[in-house]
Amino acid sequence: MSRLLVKGQNKLNGELAIKGAKNAVLPILAATILNEGESILFDAPHLSDVDAMINILKSIGCKIEFEDSVMKVDTSNLSSHEIPEHLVREMRSSIFLMGPMLARCGKIRISYPGG
Repeated sequence: MSRLLVKGQNKLNGELAIKGAKNAVLPILAATILNEGESILFDAPHLSDVDAMINILKSIGCKIEFEDSVMKVDTSNLSSHEIPEHLVREMRSSIFLMGPMLARCGKIRISYPGG
């Protein structure tokens, strides 16, 4: 569609809810590592790749609560710079962890991503 043409004399109004997207939430979850505390994400989708990233974050010491579409990520107890290979191989987006882990820990051990 190249254009949207609305005819009439009435003004358009209303609200439109924008749902969270996997391609947005995965880099945001990785970025929570930069915050040494709690981050809250709203409208997070409950998908297998999101679950895989949650498992990775939990494996390095993060605490995560995910209820309805609200996710609380607490990274204050980050305890490892090594990402387990079996978790990394579940998805390509695990590579998003490299920058935040290097910034916070100064090092990271991660295998080639899968997916």
